[in-house]
Amino acid sequence: MHQSIAKIAQASMRQNLPDFKVGQTVRLHQKIKEGGKERLQVFEGLVIKLSNGRGIDGTVTVRKVVDGVGVERLFAIHSPNVGKIQITKQSRVRRSKLYYMRDRSGKSARMRGKVLEDQVFEADVKKVEEEGTEVKAE
Repeated sequence: MHQSIAKIAQASMRQNLPDFKVGQTVRLHQKIKEGGKERLQVFEGLVIKLSNGRGIDGTVTVRKVVDGVGVERLFAIHSPNVGKIQITKQSRVRRSKLYYMRDRSGKSARMRGKVLEDQVFEADVKKVEEEGTEVKAE
């Protein structure tokens, strides 16, 4: 990678990210713009995949079940649209990718683990509140 590109990438990386692992249940607060307003929408689910490590192009795939339908979302870890990250639960897993969870439902989809004290990463939430735009969590 060219040095100037590396400097730009380093400047836009977040420094105080929580330690993500596959098998954790996380709450990601994503910034959404609707008209002139900005709010935070929460997506809570199981981390089934980590891609590209903790680099600038690192992503995390989070899965949750809504009304019996599985929903997966891919989040860029260093994106400015990710406002807050909370790790709520840690499960014991023996795989690096939990794709088999797509086929599970009911009790077989249960991941046993321990509930953690919320490890919170907040980014730019205070900055949004200072600008006077509306911030709500759903």
